[in-house]
Amino acid sequence: MTAAAAEPNALAGLLNGLRVVDLTRNLPGPFCTRLLADLGAEVIKVEPPEGDPSRALGPLFDALNHGKESRRIDFRDPIGLNLLRSWLADADVMLDSFRPGTLQALKLHHGHLGRINPRLVMVSITGYGQHGPWAQRAGHDLNFMAMSGALDQSRTPSGALAMSNVQWGDLVGGSAMAGLAALAAVFEAQRSGHGRHVDVSMTHGLHAHLILPTATAALLTPLLGHPPGAGEDLLNGGLPCYNLYATADARQLAVAALEFKFWKAACAVFERPAWVERHWQRGQLPGSPDCVQLRAEIAALVATQPLAWWMERFEPVDACVTPVLTLQEALRHPLFTDHTRPQPWAAVAPTAIQPEHVSP
Repeated sequence: MTAAAAEPNALAGLLNGLRVVDLTRNLPGPFCTRLLADLGAEVIKVEPPEGDPSRALGPLFDALNHGKESRRIDFRDPIGLNLLRSWLADADVMLDSFRPGTLQALKLHHGHLGRINPRLVMVSITGYGQHGPWAQRAGHDLNFMAMSGALDQSRTPSGALAMSNVQWGDLVGGSAMAGLAALAAVFEAQRSGHGRHVDVSMTHGLHAHLILPTATAALLTPLLGHPPGAGEDLLNGGLPCYNLYATADARQLAVAALEFKFWKAACAVFERPAWVERHWQRGQLPGSPDCVQLRAEIAALVATQPLAWWMERFEPVDACVTPVLTLQEALRHPLFTDHTRPQPWAAVAPTAIQPEHVSP
């Protein structure tokens, strides 16, 4: 019996009953609580009288804050702060993105709020953590990327730094890590009856994701004689089978045939059987002369035809080769125009388990 079709809205109620009071602004915190709201949490967005600064960017604010109830208070007014404390009395989670020390000044620190609501989980999203010489420094995504070491990994083949238009520090180091921390702390609070205050440093959170570059640097440095740079690491251009190639119409083909079986399939489409054994799983070393030569040969071949020509040939082949879509093309792609899956998660009904046959 086959698995039932995915039920994209089946996760919407997973966090029903979870009450979140969101004091954050701009991007990292609001995206975190938007994800919680998508999963069914009740999110109360508390804004200052002038509103969240992202309100000036209407589509951004709407994307981050749909499904939330918005309330406004004056954080400098004791009456407003008392009102906020009354909302926190029956909340499960409070998120903030203030600089370290602000919660204490407002008497919203865990020692005070814990007396009002012992089960309250507090999650603070900061740039560089609660303590240390960097704790009070302001920063934005570019700074967090720069200080974590992640930006150094985002280079063009020429070695020039590339500025991403996706805010990885805010969203990966901040939003995702804060959501995980909040749910883990709530799980513990439900068992112990006691909440806690968790700090999520966006810079440290992003730094924690540099697992592969750190590991491959340890492997490749002895071979190269120096830490791998742009185009020298396993997944930043050092392997011909995992690279970007320009097509005849100045588009890009993403070849990610990292495993030998996918590379073999790609070589069949390229009609180059002699390339099959020139693969890292067949002993080809990253950065070796053969790597450089093969990369040039693939580039020359891919450049002979436009992107659409290549995609027509790779469409029926399971080779991990895809076009590099523009944002507009991605928005129109069936992956994202399928409105039965509006969220990044979708529940899958379990496959019926067949009774095991036992021989007499």
